[in-house]
Amino acid sequence: MTTIFSQQLSNGLSKAKGFISISLLAVLASGCATTSDQYSDALVDNMINKQENIMATGYAVISVQPHDNPAQQRLLSIRASKLDAYRSLMEQVYGQYLDANTTVAEMIVESDAFKARVQGVIYGAQLESISPVGDDTYETTLTLNRDIVDDLRVLYLEQMAEGA
Repeated sequence: MTTIFSQQLSNGLSKAKGFISISLLAVLASGCATTSDQYSDALVDNMINKQENIMATGYAVISVQPHDNPAQQRLLSIRASKLDAYRSLMEQVYGQYLDANTTVAEMIVESDAFKARVQGVIYGAQLESISPVGDDTYETTLTLNRDIVDDLRVLYLEQMAEGA
């Protein structure tokens, strides 16, 4: 009787371990898929809104603004976050110009420098929001209509063709 009971107990534990293992694998696999899907959706949501307009967000820290008056620091931070959002829009429309220099002497890297620059014209951007983030930062979100983006790219290409 003890042998039959221990066999049944052993079979039950094996089945339970198998069920738990399969359940854990299913949860882990679905958790990864959900996280990956959410990550991809978040990336797209940060760049394109529901109306297929390009979105850009800019940030600025209040306490580093060069003024003694806290109210003036907040206003400067709002302005800086708006300019950062415009810079982000320009990166999306025109791309970035990157310059990299590496100096190697006697097979040893002596210096490695990168410079990034963005230049362009943005018009027609809509201000979506300006809001405080935490105690010391402002966030500004701008959107730009896809038709305006197409116009800006055409104008840019025409300008480049004239310059060449």
